[in-house]
Amino acid sequence: MLSLTLRQLEYATAVARHGGMTAAAEALHVSQPALSVALAQLESLLHRPLFLRRAGGRLTPTAFGRGWLDLAEVQLAALSRLTDPATVAEDIRLAVFEDLAASCLAPILTFMAKHAPNLKITPHVMDFEQLSASLHKGHVDLALTWDLGLQSGIARQTLARITPHAILPPAHPLAQCSSLTLAQLAQQPLILADQGLSLGHMRGLFAQAGLSPQIHHRTASLDLMRSYAANGLGVGLSYTNPAARLSPDGKPLVTRPIHDAGTEPLILAHLAHNPPSAAAQDFIRLVPQALPAALQGESSTPV
Repeated sequence: MLSLTLRQLEYATAVARHGGMTAAAEALHVSQPALSVALAQLESLLHRPLFLRRAGGRLTPTAFGRGWLDLAEVQLAALSRLTDPATVAEDIRLAVFEDLAASCLAPILTFMAKHAPNLKITPHVMDFEQLSASLHKGHVDLALTWDLGLQSGIARQTLARITPHAILPPAHPLAQCSSLTLAQLAQQPLILADQGLSLGHMRGLFAQAGLSPQIHHRTASLDLMRSYAANGLGVGLSYTNPAARLSPDGKPLVTRPIHDAGTEPLILAHLAHNPPSAAAQDFIRLVPQALPAALQGESSTPV
């Protein structure tokens, strides 16, 4: 059965549709003898006749032929769809940096379900290193992340530029300020995410300003950083700024922008030599509208 060819399927179904060799050969633009030979070879392969042959009459499918030809039509239609990318369902494998996921993943999925229900999105929450490796190995199609630690060969589309912020309890003296400076924060016990790239980036902000930060705690997650800050263990620093003004353990906190620390791009990334599919392009076009206000930053203009 492995010797069955696509051409044989096309020839047999054409004969059934047109009711005879002559009409089918004309429709296929082949000679009638070539069509007759191909059909005979197919019936020999199947060990069953597909058509009842009557001199001068219309070719009629046999009982076996009716079922076989119906199945052949279905398979040909499926094969035809394979040549049309617009008909192929495309699963968008989306990686999201773990600190961003709680703030934006559910809003994005909800927005897409409403405005682009045809998109099938499979999310994967990862740290920086996993995310970068998954992009390069082709395990994900797009990555929503900060522009940190991505290797060469990655194309980026900027969704927004976000100012870093400090996380404090409401009673902290700095909470009375509408915004803060790196110099003010350098004098405080700081709480940073214990993620190599993020930690190095935050240290770099102070170094560029000629300052030495006092890092008292490193936390494994943003939630833990916020809990430490709300309980007075120091001042947390982060780009991700969840809307909630309570720590996970229920204590109040406030956030203040750091106005002299620049901004960090929030990006959608993909492999440069693996261009986004049509479905992924639709996702890229819509996702700026799906971001919560805290992640829309100064602008959400793609570049």
